[in-house]
Amino acid sequence: MASEKGKIQVASDKYRQVLHEDEAAAAGTIEWRHGGPPIYDSVNKLFEQGRTKVWAEGSLEETVQNAIKSWEMELSHKTRVKDFRTINPEKFKLFVNGREGLSAEETLKVGSYNALLKSSVPDEFKYYKADEESFESSHDAFRSAFPRGFAWEVINVYTGPPVVTYKFRHWGFFEGPFKLHSPTGEMVQFYGVGIMKVDESLRAEDVEIYYDPAELFAGLLKGPTISESNIEQQGHADNTTTQSCPYHN
Repeated sequence: MASEKGKIQVASDKYRQVLHEDEAAAAGTIEWRHGGPPIYDSVNKLFEQGRTKVWAEGSLEETVQNAIKSWEMELSHKTRVKDFRTINPEKFKLFVNGREGLSAEETLKVGSYNALLKSSVPDEFKYYKADEESFESSHDAFRSAFPRGFAWEVINVYTGPPVVTYKFRHWGFFEGPFKLHSPTGEMVQFYGVGIMKVDESLRAEDVEIYYDPAELFAGLLKGPTISESNIEQQGHADNTTTQSCPYHN
């Protein structure tokens, strides 16, 4: 039943066409992290209500935006690099804020949040310790904080393939607990720049992301601290895979 529901929704996701193409081409052979394709109803609604740009269909900006949404979807919801269609697995590297690059397998293992939030700041000053988080715990933390999802949009595209340079915006509403901090209900957002080298099939080979994590955590640490028992009483994150991120989507 869940699989059939997923197929119906997948066919209508206009921002992640690779979902529908995967189902048709692979006939169920893809290994999904949660047993089936994700459903993006909630974050798509947040995106459409809060985006600042509406790009023309078929434009470079729309193409880049949807390509990165599809890449994030695969990273968050597929368990095997060989099932990815949006990257060149032999060449892929992810670089964040100038740090050492992660391969496709390394990125998949740690998860997008941990890859993006790893820091060289001394432990006593870290507001998020990526080395102590698993793929699952990192996603649970942000799904809890942003129950409607964490939306992502392209603000501008400066250069086209084979080296795509773009500015992005990432936002959500802090409506659930984050770690030991109470939600404020306020919008949390940050901006960044990406540089993505693609091959002739538009598969990502190198992805460089530059942004200030303090923009994100300034909003998430704003609420008063609460006890772990109170966090449980406020409810756990929705684990039905209706949300997405890391950059996006």
